[in-house]
Amino acid sequence: MKTTKFISTLFLIFFSVISYSQNSKPLIYKINIKKNIGSTTWVYLQNGLHHAKEKKADYILLHINTYGGGVMEADSMRTAILNSPIPVIAFIDNNAASAGALISIACDSIYMRSSANMGAATVVSGDGEQAPDKYQSYMRGIMRATAESQGKDTLIIGRDTITSWKRDPKIAEAMVDERISIVGVIDSTQVLTLTASQAIDLKYCEGVAENIDEVAHKYLGLEEYTLEVYNSTFYDEIKGFLSNPIVQAFLIMIIIGGIYFELKTPGLGFPTAIAITSAILYFTPLYLQGYAQNWEILVFVVGLILIVFEIFVIPGFGVTGISGIFLVVTGLFLSLIGNVRFNFDDIPVYKFNQAVLTLIAGLGFGVGLIIYLSSRIGKSGWLKRVALLADQEGFYSVPMAPVTLVGKTGIAATVLRPSGKVIIEDEYYDAVADKGFIDKGDKIIVRKYGSSQLYVNKI
Repeated sequence: MKTTKFISTLFLIFFSVISYSQNSKPLIYKINIKKNIGSTTWVYLQNGLHHAKEKKADYILLHINTYGGGVMEADSMRTAILNSPIPVIAFIDNNAASAGALISIACDSIYMRSSANMGAATVVSGDGEQAPDKYQSYMRGIMRATAESQGKDTLIIGRDTITSWKRDPKIAEAMVDERISIVGVIDSTQVLTLTASQAIDLKYCEGVAENIDEVAHKYLGLEEYTLEVYNSTFYDEIKGFLSNPIVQAFLIMIIIGGIYFELKTPGLGFPTAIAITSAILYFTPLYLQGYAQNWEILVFVVGLILIVFEIFVIPGFGVTGISGIFLVVTGLFLSLIGNVRFNFDDIPVYKFNQAVLTLIAGLGFGVGLIIYLSSRIGKSGWLKRVALLADQEGFYSVPMAPVTLVGKTGIAATVLRPSGKVIIEDEYYDAVADKGFIDKGDKIIVRKYGSSQLYVNKI
């Protein structure tokens, strides 16, 4: 019995020592940045930084190989890196161009393959042409600020104290503006791109390494270490996809179109369902990323409630409906720019402009969708079945001689808000309420006919 206890104790001590030795190894948490910088890579970095903090990692290593991407996402990523309590290391595998250069400069240290490049951060438009100078000016500013954030080195030579930037801000600006010349490096006709050896000479790279293991052993001085990699999930891909400005504009289009067609048709049906679904897809990733605040979503919901209140309670379309539409649009816009209690001081100009363009694009496409569908309903394709046609048995749209119905009475077959159906002399007709809304079963009288529509009033 004593022998068994002794052996068990030895095994317990042995495994405890092994477990402690494993856990005592420094942890390097690797996040891959190997796609174009955009909403998806921003999601990767956010989640990776969060997991690294939870695991109490000693270092975060960004494995970078990108040709650049969106300025807004790159700015958000560099801000997150600068605010990280854990040292962030950039390992440039091959390319860190444009937005990739900005992200690399934000890291505490940079290591590059011997064949790697970093730079060429000029802002370009969607067609590949250089963007106007106001965008270049902003990019120069954030590149310079990022380089300056690394601080200065202080050297004491004899009685003299000399300070110099750890990363010269002028080098960072030259990656954006070809007008900046640096003696011995680049003239005033080219945008700066650094090779690994140039980056070392200009103090923009701490060393050359061919793999992560060499970075850990040679430069971090780690004999043993644990390497964990952030593995993206399908959920990350979906979240990144929904955060794309083009997709956001499309969702706004669907929301606006759904609200409009619900106003024009009786009952709560397909337009309401698709508008609500689009709203959920629109707000969820923005909320999870911290852009959309609770009160901004509440503004949108209150706007919807006011519109519904206008439809079912208040006849006509007045202050309540207009206020509802204003609040809906306001909620959609404010959720894109990440303000806190209407404080816009820290919001970059480009982010505000992008939010405006996204909203305008969504509203514009929404109006276009409304015009297109309104002109096609009942005429061809699947839209032919949406409206009633004259050849459908038992139902008629506007008859060939509708003027004869003026002055006749009937009952509302559906709710008219303002359009719906009425029964006149045991026949169904499409009709529009001339004043206010009319409930199902109310008696009506045909007041006039115009624009291929019967206009009726409640008796």
